[in-house]
Parts: sequence; C-alpha cells; structure tokens
Amino acid sequence: MPVRRRRSTALAAAVATAAALGATALATVGAGTASAAEVPLKDYELTWGIKQSYRTYVTTFAKGTFTPAEGATQAAGNGAFTFVDGTGAYDSATHVTNLAFKGSLAVESKAHGFVLTLSDVRFDSADAAITADVTRDGTTEDDVPLATVTVTREMKDMATTLTARAAEVFGSAGYEGAAGDPLTLTRKTPTEPSPTPTTGAPTTQPSPTATRTQTQEPEPTATGTTSSAPDPTASTSASATATASASATAPATDAPTQAPAKGAIADGTLGWGVKESFRAYVVGPIAKGRVTVSGGAAQAAGNGAFTFKDATGTYDTDAGKLTASFRGAVNFKGHETDGTYGLDLTLSNLKATLDGGTGTLTADVNSLGEAKKGVVLADLKAKSADLTARDDVITVDDVAATLTGAGAEIFGNYPAGTALDAVDLSVALSDDAQLPGGGTGSAGGSGTAGGTGGTGTTGGTGSTTGGTGSTIGGTGTTTGGVTGGGSLASTGTDLPGPALGAAAGAAVAIGAGAVFAARKRRTQR
Repeated sequence: MPVRRRRSTALAAAVATAAALGATALATVGAGTASAAEVPLKDYELTWGIKQSYRTYVTTFAKGTFTPAEGATQAAGNGAFTFVDGTGAYDSATHVTNLAFKGSLAVESKAHGFVLTLSDVRFDSADAAITADVTRDGTTEDDVPLATVTVTREMKDMATTLTARAAEVFGSAGYEGAAGDPLTLTRKTPTEPSPTPTTGAPTTQPSPTATRTQTQEPEPTATGTTSSAPDPTASTSASATATASASATAPATDAPTQAPAKGAIADGTLGWGVKESFRAYVVGPIAKGRVTVSGGAAQAAGNGAFTFKDATGTYDTDAGKLTASFRGAVNFKGHETDGTYGLDLTLSNLKATLDGGTGTLTADVNSLGEAKKGVVLADLKAKSADLTARDDVITVDDVAATLTGAGAEIFGNYPAGTALDAVDLSVALSDDAQLPGGGTGSAGGSGTAGGTGGTGTTGGTGSTTGGTGSTIGGTGTTTGGVTGGGSLASTGTDLPGPALGAAAGAAVAIGAGAVFAARKRRTQR
C-alpha cells in the first residue's frame, strides 16, 4: 500500500514564498498560539494545462483523449485543466500554503498504447511544487512531483518547470527542465469570515480594503520577501497618502497621447510562433529538421516564437481598423533523404488586419517549391475592439489566432479551427515613437531578442519531385541529422518519445500533416 509523503513546512517556506494572506491573516502573526497562526482555506481552484504542446500531441499525433472527471474540467479548444474544491491551510507563522484539490484527469491513446490518470492534485508553497497521484497499468503512485512553481504574491499565471518525473510520466525526456503551462490559484466563492485580528487593529474607520479582508477569507499570496508582517493600518495609510499626494501634484504621465486619429503606420513588429507543437515537431526526433529566419525576422532562443518587423500600412483609431504588413520570413525544413526534404515550408510577407477586434493573418507561402501569395492562415480575435494609441504606439497583445481552412491545407494535420499561438502587434504612428524593445518608428523596432537560427531561405530546396522522401511510415524515411544555427538544433523534444515506442514512431510520422499533405499536393500536380 503506497504511503503518502509528509510535506515539508520548515525554513524553505519563508525562503520560497513568504506567502501573505492579506492584512487580516498577517495580523495574526505573534498572536501567541499555534492555532491562531493557522488559517483554514477552502473553495479554491487550480488551473494548469501541463504543457500546451503535450495536449496537442495527445489529441493530434497520438489521436488520444483527455477525460476530466470528479469535478475537474478542461477549457474549450483543448485548453487547460481546472481542479476544484481545494482545501488546506495557510500558516501565518511560516507563511506556508498547502492545498489539495478534487478531480481527476485520464489521458489515453489507443493508437500509441498509453493510459494514465492524474488525481489528488496538490500545491505546496513551501516546496513550490505541484504533485499528483499517477495511476498507470493499474498501479497508483502517490505524490509524484510534476512541476516546480515560481510562486508570486498574486498566485496567478505562475511560471512552472516540469520535473524529471513529469518527463517520465508524459513520455518525453525533453520535458525535464522544460517550461510548463502557467499555474493559477483562485478562490471560487467567499467563505466564512476569518478571525478578528488580535494585533494592529485600526483605531479609525478602516479602508475598504481592510473591511473586505476582515469579512472574507483572505487569499493565499506570496511576497517572497520577509516573514515579518507590517502593520496593515500603517501600510494602508502610507499608500493612500502617497497616492493622494501624487494624484494632486504629479501629471498623468501615462495618459494616452493625442496621436492622429488615422494615417500611415511608421513602423511596427508582429510576434507570432505559428504553433509551439509544430516548431517542436520540425526540430524533433521525427522530422530531424531545422527552423531558420531571414529578411530581418528573428526567433527567440529555445526554439521560441518569431518576430517580424518594419511594418507598413494604415490605421484608424476611431473606426478600430488596422492593416499592417511585416518584413521577414521563416522556413521550416525536415525529413531529409539524400538531400531532398519532405518538409520545406516558408512563410513570408505576413499581414495582419483588425476591424472592430476581429481580422485575419495572411502570408505568402512556399511549400516544396509551390508558391501561393496572400494565404489567409488564421482568423484573429483581439480582447478588445478598441485601438488606443499611447505615446504614438498602438499595442494589441495576446490576439487569439484560429487556423482557417486554407491554413489547414498548408499544415495538413491540424484541422480548421485549431488554436494557433497568439499574436502580438505593436505599430508606431510617428517616426520618433518608441516601440517595445527600444526601437523607434524611424529606425525600426527589433522586437523580441533571441537567436536567429542562422540565415534562412526564401524558397524551398525540396522542389524536385519524386525521390525516396515520398514514402511515409517507415523508420528509414528520416536519415538527415539535425542541423541549423543557434540553439534550434538541440530543441524540439516536445513530442513524447518513450510513450510512442518503436511502432508508434511511424504513426507520429504519418501525423506530420504539413509534410505529407505537401507531398500529396506535389505528387498530384
């Protein structure tokens, strides 16, 4: 019978998180009893997607499923998972938060022959870790450490790093040390009031913040600083005084500038990663390829997203319209056999349009020597319809991108409607406007820094027809080693290898839609 580990709540707690549950909970420090230091918590939810590329692998290449149960849910579009009814405690003496959640998640692929279930998901701020019980082959292992967490005070969108055990559970050695999806902890509903503070009680009418924290259960947060608690009344008063003084004497320096309502774009950048799982596949153990950029485009280190720059186009802030074209190209190349590539795809001349918060993303496409101009790859949807200029720069981040039917023909294995990487847009409205990253409208912003991965090509070297690369499924179809510049050659292990097995490797190769759909189009010409 497995034995559950007891979690540490010692010195590491203060060092790792120094979590503060708001003024009410902090005021209990020094109350004099152990019970006064511990605040019960309940009705919390934990949202974590494990890793976006893993979810894509399961539902596409592995043709598998995620099945949440016992209250757990999954966001639409193969999104993140939420575990519910979190209960636990916060210790204001050690600043440790422990929460255990209900819900289970079954992951299954009959095609690749694996079944596993995650349950009893737990968060421990002292260890800064996520653990879960893992059931495989009828055997359950308790408290498997899946990821470490960079704990923040707000406990929202906290960065996670997958562990060696996660790499084993999810079937990819490359997951060890890799970034997982962000983690968020929230309280679903308010609960009973917390104990009345025994120290630092205000002598005057409390602020709205103080009133709220005295009548609701405090949120678990983490300061990452000191374990001593400041006087909540003094902190609130100082902040309020400073804020009021600043409001009365200082100008509103971050108010939107009076940019022209409409006109020509002076410059701009577009950040887009196409799709994380596709980048990983190209440079991974199946395609054994490389990603290169050219024409001024850049790629973030670690096989990251791309930045295209030198925008031209027009904008109209009153009408909420924006049209911007960008320089730069990215080439994906893989499945090399005797100098011929089964995958050779170039995207260039990207163009983004927004009108009332919705729009499209188009590109010129060259796949195995077959060129198409202005292919609508994705439908775009911004979080807001407004296009507000600040310091003569319009910035629209985290624009949702959804694969179109035309884009599905290019990438093959991904069906229309698949969520792609989000798009980030920044355009300068004047020559001296400062773009994010330090560039100006006249000089051109460089966008995201990172390795460029060498010099790219604008066309395709695999335009010849025939060749041994036209067959699929066999292990001998990919003989080329991983090449290319920068850090790209060593990345791309996101496709879980051990979970596939020798026979499943061929199935994953068949699932590489961008390669084989392109081959099909070439042989049909």
